[in-house]
Amino acid sequence: MPVLIDMAAQIAAGMAYLESQNYIHRDLAARNVLVGDNNIVKIADFGLARLIKEDEYEARVGARFPIKWTAPEAANYSKFSIKSDVWSFGILLTELVTYGRIPYPGMTNAEVLTQVEHGYRMPQPPNCDQRLYEIMLECWHKDPMRRPTFETLQWKLEDFYTSDQSDYKEAQAY
Repeated sequence: MPVLIDMAAQIAAGMAYLESQNYIHRDLAARNVLVGDNNIVKIADFGLARLIKEDEYEARVGARFPIKWTAPEAANYSKFSIKSDVWSFGILLTELVTYGRIPYPGMTNAEVLTQVEHGYRMPQPPNCDQRLYEIMLECWHKDPMRRPTFETLQWKLEDFYTSDQSDYKEAQAY
């Protein structure tokens, strides 16, 4: 699992860079991540990427997107933002910990759209650390503005094995 967490941290770092440059990817998924020597990963396939001048990009009518990876506000209302990429990153995390399983197994795209809109979130994958699942759930928050930034995701994942709550003491104790 440490290698997968490191890969996730690298992906978050790459997306944090895109975020800092006002780009949205719109197709973030494991299939669009290249793995090189020493498990160095790079984000690829920028065919749907857009430079955004406002906080969101509205896709043209009839545009097609990978539904199971797409945030509900993007899939239902064509409203894409860096926060919809954060949603996709949460889905990508499930792909990592399940070694490539397709998200929402046994559900059609239409079922996913309906269920997610009504609050359904994928259950914790087997052998997935509770802290990692909590990060996934943060990425899938219904309110896009309450989803973490990629910079926050990067440091959470980089520190995943080096810190825990016992590292922090209450300030009042001193």
